[in-house]
Amino acid sequence: MADEGNIISDIKLGNGEDTAPTAGIISQYVKDLSVENPSAPQSFSWQDAPQIDVQFNIGARAIEGEVHEVELKITCASKTDAGTAFVVDLSYCALVGMRNLDEGQAHAFLFAEAPRILFPFARRVIADAVRDAGFAPLMLEPVDFNGLYVQQLQAQAQQEADAAQGEPAGNA
Repeated sequence: MADEGNIISDIKLGNGEDTAPTAGIISQYVKDLSVENPSAPQSFSWQDAPQIDVQFNIGARAIEGEVHEVELKITCASKTDAGTAFVVDLSYCALVGMRNLDEGQAHAFLFAEAPRILFPFARRVIADAVRDAGFAPLMLEPVDFNGLYVQQLQAQAQQEADAAQGEPAGNA
């Protein structure tokens, strides 16, 4: 019997080569977590509305071959005129695998997309840590990591353009 119209035999399979660009999270983990409640128990009776300060920092480093570590560092502090109620420092990380991406795509994944994926998990860790410190859970607002990434690239390009224009004038 002939293999007429057999779809399986008509498909040209690659020779085991994986040449498509791909990136993804291999694993994620809490690398470091610090919770301070320096003014307890007095802080539990403070009536002033706290000022919440939230700072983000994103880092990435090559681990081995196609594997990188992305670190989303978040520091949250709650302060009033009476003092500091709590401080939470979290380093939430992921191992990221990337294959067949050009440098620009890899950089964008490491500094925009991976933090976007990690943020909801880090947000939960922070909410639980603040709750476990005796306060109402701190629910961080969503962050547009892609928008921040684009802003940073634009600011960097502007600085480079300003520096390039300023060099000849500085030498004159």
